[in-house]
Amino acid sequence: MDFDKSRPIQARTGVPGLDDVLAGGLAAGHLFLLEGNPGTGKTTIALRFLIEGAAAGERGLYITLSETERELRNGAASHGWILDDAIEVFELVPPESLLDANQQQSLLYSSDLELGETTTSLFQAYERSRPTRVVLDSLSEIRLLAQSSLRYRRQILALKHYFARHGATVLLLDDRTTESSDKTAHSVVHGVILLEELAPNYGAERRRLRVSKYRGQAFRGGYHDFTIRTGGVAVFPRLVAAEHRVGFARDQVRSGVPELDALLGGGIERGSSTLILGPAGTGKSTFAFQFVTAACRRGEKAALFIFDEELGLLFDRAKVMGFPLEDLRDAGLLHIEQFDAAEISPGEFAQRVRALVDEAQTKTIVVDSINGYQAAMPEENSLILHVHELIQYLNRQGASTFLTVAQHGLVGDMRSPVDVTYLADTVILLRYFEALGKVRRAVSVIKKRTGRHEDTIREFNITERGLSLGDPLTEFQGILRGVPDIRRPEAETRPAVE
Repeated sequence: MDFDKSRPIQARTGVPGLDDVLAGGLAAGHLFLLEGNPGTGKTTIALRFLIEGAAAGERGLYITLSETERELRNGAASHGWILDDAIEVFELVPPESLLDANQQQSLLYSSDLELGETTTSLFQAYERSRPTRVVLDSLSEIRLLAQSSLRYRRQILALKHYFARHGATVLLLDDRTTESSDKTAHSVVHGVILLEELAPNYGAERRRLRVSKYRGQAFRGGYHDFTIRTGGVAVFPRLVAAEHRVGFARDQVRSGVPELDALLGGGIERGSSTLILGPAGTGKSTFAFQFVTAACRRGEKAALFIFDEELGLLFDRAKVMGFPLEDLRDAGLLHIEQFDAAEISPGEFAQRVRALVDEAQTKTIVVDSINGYQAAMPEENSLILHVHELIQYLNRQGASTFLTVAQHGLVGDMRSPVDVTYLADTVILLRYFEALGKVRRAVSVIKKRTGRHEDTIREFNITERGLSLGDPLTEFQGILRGVPDIRRPEAETRPAVE
């Protein structure tokens, strides 16, 4: 039959995020290759592809050479899916004559017979129902039967031309278990989707995909994280900040502490990023909580993404300092989520942040801390790029972003595990210093791109009423070194008159 031109130009896969990567879906009437090692999610994506077609009124056919029909249906049921009458599962098994040793042919290679029988059975299965969507699982079996690259290529070409004449959209699965370097199918098919599974030294496996080829179609390049969970595969398209921009008023966001706002030159500009930097225990999270609480009191929505602390302890600690985070959460003003750095990928994290900003109109975002976020990275050399795109995206959405980084050391020379200071619009520096037999805390603003700020250093305390900042420190010299010198008034340093 001829290709039905009234059908959609693209066949949506139904996999969340994958159609975004493919700029709409798979081009209808073409052959596509979905390849990946066993366990990467090929069958799950293929089943979702057929179920999506059935929901659109299209018939589907799953031809399996490697799994049984029972295994496929059980796999679908594990995700809550039922393969209805619109989806046929055809279990292609070798003919009985080839399984009986007494009936083996001696004049012809058995692979010749098997390949011919397999192809004939495959076409007959298609002719019975004439489906719109077809899945062939897997090419590894076809490659083994073909025995040579030439016969394998001819077989793939025969499949391509046969299905093209009937206008079927075909997904070929390849588990890459035989001759993984063979790129024959890549040159024949219309598009190639590669699935990969990474095994970090600690934590859950990480999965990612990449579209390496798509003829005549723009697509979102690069690697995209994805997960397999109950309900199927979820793909998290790589965030490109330049694609997202909204208009907003760039006013100042105040903290609610007059001295801190004065230090910041009036406050933080909306749509900017702030890095709170300092050694462990100096109060980085407390400064972030101050801005979050102030935003909620203005009636705005805020979000806290916690990598380093258990939520129950965090709520108790914050409440003692006058930050009712739990009450704000229950009131629907604050979204707070704790992440296990070993169980989440950067792509999934970015997707969760985007959902809050796009759907819930959240305007204050806190990531506490970048140290924990770094632990979630499978490759540390990509950290700066991930953080850059996330910050730029949030800035373009008019969200105020606060990031905390714990530096190594307590006093003196401080070192950061990752340098993101150049990415932030504002940098707030916290320090311990010793004076008059006490350990004290100081805060200063060392950078602000969006306007003027004080160049002073102020002492601060954390009390049951939250943050308390004092006047600029003028009686000490060398506070940032940790052990300052006391500056005596000029009258005290003048020599006595004899």
